[in-house]
Amino acid sequence: MEAKVITLCGSTRFEAEFAEVNRRLTLEGCVVISLGLFSLPEPPDDDLRGRLGRVHFQKIRMADEVYIVDPGGYLGESTRREIAYAESLGKPVRYLSRE
Repeated sequence: MEAKVITLCGSTRFEAEFAEVNRRLTLEGCVVISLGLFSLPEPPDDDLRGRLGRVHFQKIRMADEVYIVDPGGYLGESTRREIAYAESLGKPVRYLSRE
């Protein structure tokens, strides 16, 4: 059986939590797609933000499931957009805060 592909979404402020979730899911035998960057070059470049957003939406399309890294239930604006996008594609969405 092929491994489940899981894309991680959440705020870049939770880098340590992303690493732990990535480790745990990888040990469970999943293919994990995570964030490529946890901080942007200063000053932030709108073209770069847009490009990274499009790349992350492609990561969501590639996934069998989306996993939200939301310690304490925190969801920022872009994470909410990513959840809505995943749900619009019919992707199952799981939350760290609900486990």
